Amino acid sequence: MAPAKRASRMPGEGGPRLSIRLDLGEGLRIGPGKVRLLEEIGRAGSISAAGRALGMSYRRAWELVEALNTGLGAPVAETAAGGAGGGGARLTALGEAVVRTYRGIEAEANAGAAERLAALARRGG
Repeated sequence: MAPAKRASRMPGEGGPRLSIRLDLGEGLRIGPGKVRLLEEIGRAGSISAAGRALGMSYRRAWELVEALNTGLGAPVAETAAGGAGGGGARLTALGEAVVRTYRGIEAEANAGAAERLAALARRGG
């Protein structure tokens, strides 16, 4: 499955933008780091490769995936054991929905705040 397209720029790209973190209660937080990890899992087909691409250990990447799985009550990624055919991971429908929903909220928030952010940036902060 193809990873969801990013609806916004990464930090440092272009002009001012919002950084969104969703606090869903019960300690579940979804922000740009977890969403980038899910996008990388979708792209790379592997939790370890996704972690490497983002400069984090496999253990840290797995902990973030597990935090999402636990908080959402269902898996965001499915894994296959290694061996002759190799292992890997892919996003579940829930994982894809998390990325799509987060990026949609992020895009709407950035569009709604664009004028104010630009005005603030012109004033030098």
